[in-house]
Amino acid sequence: MPEIIAVCTSPNKGQRKKNIGNSLLIKDRGLEGDAHAGFEHRQVSLLAEESIAKMTAQGLDVGPGDFAENLTTRGIELASLPVGTRLKAGYEAFLRVTQIGKECHDRCAIYYQAGDCVMPREGIFAEVLREGAIKTGDKLEIIPSYRFGVITASDKGAGGEREDKSGPVISETLLPWGDVVETAIVPDEQAALSTKMQEMIAKGVEAIFTTGGTGLSPRDVTPEATLAVIDREVPGIAEAIRRETAAATAKAMLSRAVAGISGSTLIINLPGSPKAVAECLAVITPVLDHALETVTGRGGDCAR
Repeated sequence: MPEIIAVCTSPNKGQRKKNIGNSLLIKDRGLEGDAHAGFEHRQVSLLAEESIAKMTAQGLDVGPGDFAENLTTRGIELASLPVGTRLKAGYEAFLRVTQIGKECHDRCAIYYQAGDCVMPREGIFAEVLREGAIKTGDKLEIIPSYRFGVITASDKGAGGEREDKSGPVISETLLPWGDVVETAIVPDEQAALSTKMQEMIAKGVEAIFTTGGTGLSPRDVTPEATLAVIDREVPGIAEAIRRETAAATAKAMLSRAVAGISGSTLIINLPGSPKAVAECLAVITPVLDHALETVTGRGGDCAR
């Protein structure tokens, strides 16, 4: 299993980094306390121990951090990962590869010593999609990347009278697992909602998240639109959301949201408010990777 063997930072740019053993990967920024954090899409740098070994074979006394990398890894061919690859680092943090190698405008000390340096060719850069603590010995996993669709059910939103604030919350929360490739704001009409779901399914999205239209008013028809599209229900998802969010508001019991599968696409109804959306997604995300793996056929059995 690929792992992280060093977590390295430096207080100033242009310095070799030191292995500090543990730190925090901060979303949209990088490794806490590192001078390179927050540098556009190159928030975190990674280099494999196997790459460093090529330099030690030339007689150089170098190790983790000497190439100014943040994370030194073992057991994974970093340079072969396509841009866009998602990585899970430790138990909570998620990264997305943004660049393979780099152009060095100023030669480093290692280059002048050996006439070569592996970092420009075999080092990679990533952005932090979800923050989390990280330490030496943590696993570094390549995880699948999925395509999502988001549908906001709102008469006023479709008419341009209300800004959609819930859809962006869904897109941001789903980043560790994939990209939202299509969004739509649709009136609270069953046929229109069902049609939009079917269009997204035809385009190959692996999951659709709807927001709004799950209550008791006559215009709340998102559950009916979903039931008209799915082949099988997944009742446990909606049940878990209602159960867990009832601790925050008793109104959760009034939700008629459903979840189900159409072909190999998972569809989940969420409420309309941004706060409620965030609370419901917090219930789902601990099992989302397994749900997506199984519904798309990328995963195996639950048993080990």
